[in-house]
Amino acid sequence: MVDLRALVTYTDQLLGVSEFSDYCPNGLQVEGRSQVQRLVAGVTACQALLDAAPPADAILVHHGYFWKGEDPCVVGIKRRRLKTLLGHDISLVAYHWPLDAHPVYGNNAQLAAVLGLTVESDFRAERGPALGMVGRLPGPLSGAEFAAYLTACLGREPLYIPGSVPVLQRIAWSTGAAQSFIGMAAEQGVDAFLTGEVSEQTVHMARETGLHFYAAGHHATERYGVQALGRHLAERFQLDFQFIDIPNPA
Repeated sequence: MVDLRALVTYTDQLLGVSEFSDYCPNGLQVEGRSQVQRLVAGVTACQALLDAAPPADAILVHHGYFWKGEDPCVVGIKRRRLKTLLGHDISLVAYHWPLDAHPVYGNNAQLAAVLGLTVESDFRAERGPALGMVGRLPGPLSGAEFAAYLTACLGREPLYIPGSVPVLQRIAWSTGAAQSFIGMAAEQGVDAFLTGEVSEQTVHMARETGLHFYAAGHHATERYGVQALGRHLAERFQLDFQFIDIPNPA
């Protein structure tokens, strides 16, 4: 068992929360009971996860609440979610960009581990956090073969836009909704770019840069960081830990 504040302080420091200017608060978002023994993790703090979590003391997620620009009123869906947390005295702890970027427990690093990618470096927008990585595939693959490999590893068929090179060796990736990073990915001199989502203009950018492009699912690419972080916290503080996956095709 660990004090809630001690758990959050440790995790904030581990992920370097103070270094990020995110568009949501990172760390403790909803305060529950002061002691944590049962920790549940999930990708998004949706109602289905909240309903499945009790008797957890705290819920750890990548996508939490209170995003910039959203309606601040506590009504409807937001009211129901907060009522569930407060009614069960469960804390909500969320890490967005800090969990994407961490070199060990982050979404990009953990996706690399799942796919067997060798990490060579990271890449970032100017003055921004390192939200992308560059590395090598386990071995040379055609574009179609890598699409099939993603399907086997992630359990979800990616949207695939073929590129110009016949064999892929080097790849850039950034999990979630990072399709706008395709231009930065092209600057890394890679053969392919892998992310979670796709926009209309992304297809044209892929075709015109010659990159093989893969949108393998926002949820599917971001299931792994929160699991790794949760397991680490459970081991360090001797907690009971469970990851609950709420399926999402997006």
